[in-house]
Amino acid sequence: MASPRVPASTKSVARVLPLLGLAHLDRLFDYRIDTVQDPEVQPGVRVRIRFGGRLVDALVIERTHDTAHEGRLVWLERVISPVVVFPEQTRKLVEALAQRYGGVRSDIIRSAIPSRHAQAENSDVETSWEDLGEYSEPDLSAWAVYTHGTSFVDAVLAGTTARAAWQVAPGGDWASTIAALAAKVVIDGGGALVVVPDQRDLDQLEEALREILAAKQITVLNSGLGPQARYRRYLSILAGQGRLVIGTRSAAFAPVNNLKLAVIFNDGDENLVDPRAPYPHAREVLTTRSVQEGCSLVVAGHSRTAETQLLVESGWAHDLVAPRDTLRTRMPWIRAVGETDFELERDPLARSARLPKVAFDAVRSALARKDPVLVQVPRKGYVPTLACGTCRAPARCRHCNGPLGLPAGEGQAAVPTCRWCGRPDSRHRCGECGSPKLRAVVLGTQRTAEELGRAFPSVKVSTSGGNRIIDTLEHGPRLVISTPGAEPRILGGTYGAALLLDTWALLGRQDLRATEETLAKWAAVATHVKSRAAGGEVIVVADPAHTAVQALIRWDMVGAASMELAQRREVGFPPSVHMAALDGASASLEHFMEMMELPENSEVLGPVDLPPGVTLPGEYDERKYGPPQRLLIRTPLGSRSDLGRALRAAMVARAARKDDLPLRIQVDPIHIG
Repeated sequence: MASPRVPASTKSVARVLPLLGLAHLDRLFDYRIDTVQDPEVQPGVRVRIRFGGRLVDALVIERTHDTAHEGRLVWLERVISPVVVFPEQTRKLVEALAQRYGGVRSDIIRSAIPSRHAQAENSDVETSWEDLGEYSEPDLSAWAVYTHGTSFVDAVLAGTTARAAWQVAPGGDWASTIAALAAKVVIDGGGALVVVPDQRDLDQLEEALREILAAKQITVLNSGLGPQARYRRYLSILAGQGRLVIGTRSAAFAPVNNLKLAVIFNDGDENLVDPRAPYPHAREVLTTRSVQEGCSLVVAGHSRTAETQLLVESGWAHDLVAPRDTLRTRMPWIRAVGETDFELERDPLARSARLPKVAFDAVRSALARKDPVLVQVPRKGYVPTLACGTCRAPARCRHCNGPLGLPAGEGQAAVPTCRWCGRPDSRHRCGECGSPKLRAVVLGTQRTAEELGRAFPSVKVSTSGGNRIIDTLEHGPRLVISTPGAEPRILGGTYGAALLLDTWALLGRQDLRATEETLAKWAAVATHVKSRAAGGEVIVVADPAHTAVQALIRWDMVGAASMELAQRREVGFPPSVHMAALDGASASLEHFMEMMELPENSEVLGPVDLPPGVTLPGEYDERKYGPPQRLLIRTPLGSRSDLGRALRAAMVARAARKDDLPLRIQVDPIHIG
């Protein structure tokens, strides 16, 4: 017979947060601690509790002497691990984000804390960072290129809270520049955290850091790590051994001790948004940490988002940009030409490769100098769809009305073929105007490589995109056809020229951020092209009068972001306001709004049908509940948490009504539709 459990002599009550993911149970519950558990039950440790008749995991938030619970308290079942995995700094961060996004704390904790792996707790985390390897003194001279760059670095190293929106100048090596500053902060005894959007950027950053530090002195967090490796590295960060942390989205939560510098690169990339509720953005995680922990922050990128511009215009952060003289010296020659029949008629060879003469000449010049040439197209593959060459109406199959495309690998003799039923249509005529002419809506990388290969038959052609991404290439004359974000780096050199084709496919998207994202993709390409003095050229096949094209030509990323923010203010879209997008069944949205107490001066827009391609999470029967709809709630800028708190309260009330239909709530979503 088991001996009776004896309560701990002091602070025998543990207040715990069950990790249930339910809004109405996102609160603290009291449990009794016995004498055996007493030494290990500390705030931040994992425990197992009996809740609702089953065993669930929970985190200890605090210990206390008394309880407001009426009746007899249940005992803690056991301590899962005595390791404090939820320190005070992470708890405050999770609380702030839960209020900001109207989310459930356990959902955020799921992203912040990796799952436990018992063997990882036996790893060595006692060795000091300095003893993990040798390091060299970093070179910080690259920061001197930027206005006030040196004083910014001095402020960061002195421990002052300095926040900057850093625009990477053309030809600048963002990875080496960030690596030098982060390494210096860590060498001086502080902690540093760098968050990037994807694995390619992470590999580039790690490569730059290894020029300064030993491999073991760099703690890398990414989605490719196994459970044991991820938990072991998390424990090393908690112990202070991991002082320099780099990683993708979830690394923003890493509990770095004595954090002095946080950096986020390319904050407009949607990979930085957690795809799970409550959909926090890594930029918001780091800005919150900068306030709570007093660390310096760098929001870096080749271009700038409207959200970052708002931080600058509000005075919360400051510009860190290169002077105009420096930009002119380092920029390639950027020109825009219209993709018109007049331009194409000027050179028959260029017409066969769908390039205006200016672009064709730029390619020939770069190849003559033995430089590689980058050609960016919006999509991978071959020709996704065709349209009428006269009226631009979509080309449709006469049998099933499906979209027509061209099969890969058949060159100029390819016959338009339906992408639905597979029937060829060699005698197609437009159903709108009767014209037999066809044009590609968007040419993919394979089709572009085929056409340019015919135009430049003696030049090697490489393609990068989709599942076949090339990270690096040797310097030498070649054509590189790439989709946005998949451009290979040239080892030991840069591109001699770059062509930006089918630009209207990016600019013409029905998306609030279409212009902003397109400019970011173009700037990322242009910064890898030689300077004008070295013969570098960037040809944008687009309307020269377009604001994004003009911003690229002048390299005025700050002006473009300022204009974007001004336009958002005119129409009342984030970040000039706070906005929540609610997606769900019509009846569910109606009931939710009845329970929600809207913040002052709120405005409700909709409901409307969900944007194309957007679906609800989980199972949803449209035949029973009707098509899902979207409702927008807009509130003026003010307290960041007012809207989130209102949403959170309504979610609790909704749970009490047992409304189990799918409902998605996103605060300030990156895409509104």
